[in-house]
Amino acid sequence: MIPLWLVGLGVVVCLMAGILLRRMGPGFRIGRLLAGAPEVTVDEVATAAAGGQPYVRVHGRIASDEEFPDEVDRPLVYRRRRLELATEPSGRRWRTIEDEVTAVPFGLEERNAFVAVDAARLDAGLTVIVRESVGTAADAPDRVPPGTPSTMPLRHRVHQVSAVEQAFVAGMPRIGEDGLPVLTAGGGRPLILTTLELPEAMRLLAAGHRRTVVVATLLLALGLGLAALGIVLAVTLLIAPATMAASPDPSPLIGGDTRSGGEGAGLAGQPLLALAGVLVLGLLSLGIATAYVRLRHEE
Repeated sequence: MIPLWLVGLGVVVCLMAGILLRRMGPGFRIGRLLAGAPEVTVDEVATAAAGGQPYVRVHGRIASDEEFPDEVDRPLVYRRRRLELATEPSGRRWRTIEDEVTAVPFGLEERNAFVAVDAARLDAGLTVIVRESVGTAADAPDRVPPGTPSTMPLRHRVHQVSAVEQAFVAGMPRIGEDGLPVLTAGGGRPLILTTLELPEAMRLLAAGHRRTVVVATLLLALGLGLAALGIVLAVTLLIAPATMAASPDPSPLIGGDTRSGGEGAGLAGQPLLALAGVLVLGLLSLGIATAYVRLRHEE
């Protein structure tokens, strides 16, 4: 009965860790998809699309024939400006009151291969360093809804992608109307683009949730450890009766007792093996927990 309780408790603790991670918002799912998608090369996207591969990750150099300059003449292929107004004076929640997107056709290039990126489907999956300026509604009274308190926090955020950067793009591989491969959103999965290295992207997605990630990591490690301990104890209890019943004939005792097969007093079965199993599974669970959270927004 005790092993079952341990396994059940471990499952409950793991579920609690999952709930905490999901409270991080869309960043949790974006990071999970970005880290878990199988990576293919640019010239393999067409093959993945023809083979029905549901979701892939591609790395390459951003390329376009129609770049546009920003304020300092850097060539851009995508820029999104958002003006957001806080819904409460503390500035913990925001709502978008202006959303302006400027984009040109672009894709990823690798040697002589090219795959287009469906820029029109980029939304929450755009993971780049945000340029942000913060003020109050008094700084732009003509751009906020009438009746907004002048002291309400207001921020301007700019997401942009340059044509001189490398990027990871995760999405559904498809063959476009022009016969060329394209990465897009679909199947309930967003199109993701990041100009950061994967570890940096995970840290950005987890920004502001450090405590949540740490607590979820500890809970996940504890839950996996409890479940592993319960399984090892259950296996030990199942093996012990079989070991004791293996020889029905009584055998001479040498300074021992009948519960330990002629050996000194101790646990039936293989206690050292069971203990080693618990330690190995405990360390394995900790490693899995750490890898799990690193792949899903560990900061």
